[in-house]
Formats: sequence, C-alpha cells, structure tokens
Amino acid sequence: MRDFKATRAPEPNAKWLRLRVQLLFGLFLTLLGVAFGRAVFLQVFEQEKLRGLAQDQYVRQIEIPARRGDIFDRRGTPLAQSVEVDSIWVDPSMLPDVRAAARALAKALKVDADEMAARLGRAKRFAWVKRQAKPQEVEAVKALGLPGFGFTKEPKRFYPQRELGAHVVGMVGMDGHGLEGLELAFEEELSGQNSRMSGFRDAKGRKLLVQGAMDPLERQGAAVTLTIDRHLQYVTEKALAKAVEEAKGVAGMAVVLDPRTGELLAVANHPRFNPNNPGAGTRAEMRNRAALDTFEPGSTTKPLVVAAALDQQAITPDSVFFCENGAWPIGRHTINDTHPHGWLAPRAILQVSSNICMAKIAQALGREKLVAGYHAFGFAERTGLALPGEGRGVIPFPKAEVALATQSFGQGMTATAVQIASAYGALANDGVLMRPYLVSKVVDPDGVVLLENRPTEIRRVVSSKVARQVVGMLESVVTKEGTAPRAAMEEYRVAGKTGTAQKADPVARGYSDKRIASFAGMVPAESPRAVILVVVDEPKTDVYGGLVAAPAFKEIATAAMAHLAVPPSRTVAPEVAVAAVSPAPVAAKPVAVKAVVPARPVLAEAVTETPEPGTVRVPDVQGQVGREAVVKLLAAALEPQVMGSGRVVSQTPAAGALVEKGARVTLELATRQ
Repeated sequence: MRDFKATRAPEPNAKWLRLRVQLLFGLFLTLLGVAFGRAVFLQVFEQEKLRGLAQDQYVRQIEIPARRGDIFDRRGTPLAQSVEVDSIWVDPSMLPDVRAAARALAKALKVDADEMAARLGRAKRFAWVKRQAKPQEVEAVKALGLPGFGFTKEPKRFYPQRELGAHVVGMVGMDGHGLEGLELAFEEELSGQNSRMSGFRDAKGRKLLVQGAMDPLERQGAAVTLTIDRHLQYVTEKALAKAVEEAKGVAGMAVVLDPRTGELLAVANHPRFNPNNPGAGTRAEMRNRAALDTFEPGSTTKPLVVAAALDQQAITPDSVFFCENGAWPIGRHTINDTHPHGWLAPRAILQVSSNICMAKIAQALGREKLVAGYHAFGFAERTGLALPGEGRGVIPFPKAEVALATQSFGQGMTATAVQIASAYGALANDGVLMRPYLVSKVVDPDGVVLLENRPTEIRRVVSSKVARQVVGMLESVVTKEGTAPRAAMEEYRVAGKTGTAQKADPVARGYSDKRIASFAGMVPAESPRAVILVVVDEPKTDVYGGLVAAPAFKEIATAAMAHLAVPPSRTVAPEVAVAAVSPAPVAAKPVAVKAVVPARPVLAEAVTETPEPGTVRVPDVQGQVGREAVVKLLAAALEPQVMGSGRVVSQTPAAGALVEKGARVTLELATRQ
C-alpha cells in the first residue's frame, strides 16, 4: 500500500518554523557569547576596579594616628608627651530624639545645648560629640545609655611641666599638629608616620574585625632633647615673674646661656601660659618674645662698642673722653647723660654708663667699623634656633651724626634677647662667638640620631686680651659706684651692664616716655660659666635696669652657680671706687671727676631734640582736669580741641611730639567710674 504522507511535499509552515528555531538558536548563541565576553572583560580587565568596589561595601581602611614623639630637657625630664585618650562619636540616625539627646549630652559634658543640637542635626551617620574627652566625661556619656555612641582612642599631647618652658616647647592643635614653638619647628620629626589597617564592617557601619596589629615603634615620632635645664628654667621664670610684677611691667624675658658651648640653659618669658589649656591664654601671652621679638637694647650694647674700638685700636684702655658735663648738642639734637661727668676713661664710661662719651668712642671708631662690629657680634642675623618666626633685628647704617651717636648706646637699632646674650657670650668666651642652640639631638624610635647639635664656633670677634679687658671693666658696674650694685654677689665675681632704652612711638615718630629696663651679665667674671640677660618691658615703679632687672639677675645667678656646682671666686672685687680718670693728654685739660652715682638716679632722655624756630613740644596733660589741660596747651601756643568731660584720657599728637605753634591738639576726656 502506497504511503501518501511520505511522498507529500512539506508544508510551508514547517519550513518557517525551522527557520525561526535556527534564528533563535543563533540569537541565544550570540547573547551567550556577549555575556561570556562581558564576563571575561569584567574578570580580566576590570578585576581591580570591581575588587575595590566590593571592598568599599564591607572593608574600611582605618588610619591609626602615630604617637607623637616626646620632648625632654637636657637631663631627660619630659616636657611634652602623648597619651591615649577617648574621643566620643555618635550615629545621629540611631537616636530616637536628637534634641533630647543633645540636651542630655550638653548637661553631661557642660557644653551649649543648642550648639550640640545643631552639630547632631547637620550629620546623618557620624558626628563628633567630644574630641579628646576626659575620663569622667566618657563615663557620664556612657551612663546616659543612649544608642549609637562609639568611643575611639586618639593621642593627646600632654605637658607635664605645665607653664614651664611652654614658649619654647610650643603646643599642638586638636588634630595633633604643631602650632607654636618647637612643636611646629619639628613637626615632621615629632609626628611620625600614620599607619593604615583594613577592617570589616556590617550594614550599619559597625567594625567587626581588624586585621593584624602594627608595631607601636613603627608609628611613633622621634624624640627631641633640648639644651634647656628644667631647674634653671624654673628659677629663671620665677625670678623674671617677680621682677615684672614688682615693677608693674607689661612683659619680660630672660635668657641663660653657657658661653663656652652656646647652649641655652633657660629661655623664659612673662606672662606665661599653660599649653594644656591654651584657650585660657591670649596670642600675646603665647609669644616667645625672647627669640622672636626685636627691640632697641639700649646701654647693654656699650661694652660691645668699647670692645670693637679697643680691638680696632681706635682707643686704648687709658684713653679719656670729655663727657660735656651731661649735655652735648649734635645738630638740632642733644645727647644727654643721667648725671654730669667730665673726663672719663672707658672703664668709668661703662661704670656710669655715659651716653656722651660712648658717642665720642663711636666717632673714633667710625661708621663702617661700628656697623661691622655689631655684625661681628651676631646682630642683624638670625641665630638659627630652628624656631619659626625668629627675629633678625636691624643695624641701619648711621649716615647722620646723631644716628652714629645713638647707635653707640643701643638706640636706633634692634636685636633679640638671644642675640644680646650670645654677644655677651663672645666676651665671656675670650672673644669667640659660639652659635646658640636649643635642640641637643633628635632620635627616632630605632635609636638612629636624625639631628645632633654640637658646640660650633662662628668667628673670633675680638682678641682674647680685649675680651678680658672689657669683662674686667664690667666688674666695676656692680660696685657701689656703678649702675648695678644690686647685681653684686658675695661669693662670686660679677661682670655686667645695665640698659635703659627708650621705646619708639610709631605714631608720633619719635620716642615715648616708656622704657625697656635690662641687665646683661656673666658669672663668675674670671671664668664665666653662665651669661644671664633679664629684660623688663615698660616698668612703672622704676625704669632703670640696675634697679629693676639686676636683682633678678642675682637671683638667677645664685641658683645657677649652685646647680652647676661652680666653686666660689678666688677673690671678689672689692666695692671701692675705680679710678675714673687717666692723666690728661698733652694739652692741659681739666682732669677730674668722680664716678659716683646716686642710688636712684633722676630719669632723663638719652636724646632730646632742640625745637626749630616756630615749633613747640606738646606738653603732657594726660590725667589732668579738662580746664587745667586747656590752660596748659594755650600757654604752649597750641589750640586745644576738647571731646567729652572729666579728665584727659588721651591726647593727639602725643606728649613730647614737635609741632608747629598754633597746631591743634585733640583731648579726649572721660569721667572716672
């Protein structure tokens, strides 16, 4: 029987069905190939990128801050250390009531509630509650029992000696970076290297596991050892504070230096501040005035000028100069001495601190050699203490005769306290200037010495013979006939010089009635072990260095000699008058003056200006009743302009300024409350 189905031609629908199947198969095969190619691309070419995205979901890189290196004094006493303390954070999204939680936190931490609420309201998943919190604050937050709080360890800088040496050491900010002093200068060495570690977290961001642990030495900064001696620093700060407070001064500074090595044994400033609580102090209180501020040193520079003149053979120890009996006109200016003197030799000039005779020594030395002498002693150049912002000072070239005169006794030029102490160190070290330094060495945790300072000779300034001659002359300053008998010590020979500098008034473009009192000395004089400089800014009770700064010098020197175990001097210079006059030169000039200075000299301006015709000096009317002030100004041919009522609290131009006759003087009056 014939099979008709087998011989029947295929239907058109079956043909299209086969074609569709083939097309679908090709399409699926193509898609599979694309998917496979994409997988290969992602697994091979995008592997690192995808791994990073995956790790971002559950792995966090945790930065472990390095432990900041310690700072020590010369004997290993810690001045700055780092300790681990708790910092408090919170996830605000987990708090049931943000404002209620903010009020509770503010009460526990004794902070402003509105500020805390604003801080928590701005954050979504993380907010700091208190950085570097105290243990009792941590316990108070834990006692609240609120959800979402976390506690993490952070290094906090701690200063165990509190105010002691704070201006030198400096301080760090909340982020642990140095802000002032050596903390800033050695930021890179002290900060160390922060380490990063991988940790896992869950969907809420909580840490589940931290892999491994770093060696503490690998994340610790280097240790810095200073030349400062803690005991001498304490004695110096105490004596300086007493001097400033008794004189009712606005500030003070003191430096103790070893002249043989250049090491700074103490650098003190007043007022002081506590770096553990820097918010309680002002910027002015935190300033290291002794190293950063420049000021006109006054008569403390006179021994340096005498030394330069002797070394250049411009004068001899027996040269005599006529001191013009207390007043010497130079152009329209007048150089003044506190007391009238006649003919004096260099020893007596330093003993009674004659400005006039010093000006004549400067004339004999010459302008170029005077400036070169100051530069040789280290003025107008930074000492290189590694402190940011260290002062340099200026020595302008004295073109005018009056400028030459004023620079001979330390006016019209500026220097830092460290520069002055270093210059005296050159005299004490037989004429050799040593580089002053604060940092003895810097050592990393592995014991590798990164920096080590050693005594460094800069230059020979004057001959050994001249240096000893000038030091011998300075011993007469602390006798009864000198300007600083209060600096004399019973068991040690002392050599030093007082300074009473007028402060410049930038507004009136002249000198004000304010003073800087200072005393620079060395002990024992026959072989100095310490150079000590004490400076009191704007003293009110007395203005002379021999009365204000010399007692502080003696207090510091007494403690220093005992601490350094220096044996008493073989002989102590007797308190007798030193011959102030040498035989007169060939021309028969009057020779005789005695160098006797009263215990409390009368205040006098070192330089006064002779008014030109048609000009008048503004009188001082501050504190006077308005009517009296007006009468006084009218009598001086000036036009008063009165503002307010009561007593005069300010006047413009300032008292002592030279103005034309008929000029207007504005007086501001106020009634005392």
